[in-house]
Amino acid sequence: MYAVVETGGKQYKVAVGDKLKVEKIDSEAGTSIDFDRVLMIADGDHVTVGSPLVETSVTGTVLCHGKNKKIRVFKMKRRKNYRRTQGHRQLFTEIEITAIGDNKAIPKDTTQIKAAPAVVADPTGGDVLTTINGIGPVIEKKLHGLGITTFQQISELDQEAIDSINEQLSFKGRIEREEWVEQAKKLVS
Repeated sequence: MYAVVETGGKQYKVAVGDKLKVEKIDSEAGTSIDFDRVLMIADGDHVTVGSPLVETSVTGTVLCHGKNKKIRVFKMKRRKNYRRTQGHRQLFTEIEITAIGDNKAIPKDTTQIKAAPAVVADPTGGDVLTTINGIGPVIEKKLHGLGITTFQQISELDQEAIDSINEQLSFKGRIEREEWVEQAKKLVS
């Protein structure tokens, strides 16, 4: 759901949760304001266009006030020795849209704990070997070329297999040094 509102002589397309910078509005930070000039509301396929305004309200919260970047206004008339330079910083008010009609913002739950990343399956049928520290995309392709595509296969490597892989791919002891077998065992369990 979104709406088109007019404020400060400009029109803005807004949705719940959007943050936008508008022309300066005289109100304190943290206060709630209502946009009385709502030109259009769209909810899926249902669109309501006002003539001139829609009877629904759009509510926002003032976050802060500030100044935009400085612009330079330069006027010149050639061969007349006329040059004028002037700078300007436009004042703005940053607003977060909290409600459009009856559609209100859902407060974010801050008590959620970020879950540990899951082991992702490779589209070729194996595991994503780059999950193991020390295995990048190039080494993963080389291991796939040898038929090693899962963590289970890496965890079951014995010393002869490790030596064979070191010779074929010239890893120079990398498997044991970076503990790929132990990492694979942890990922399997």
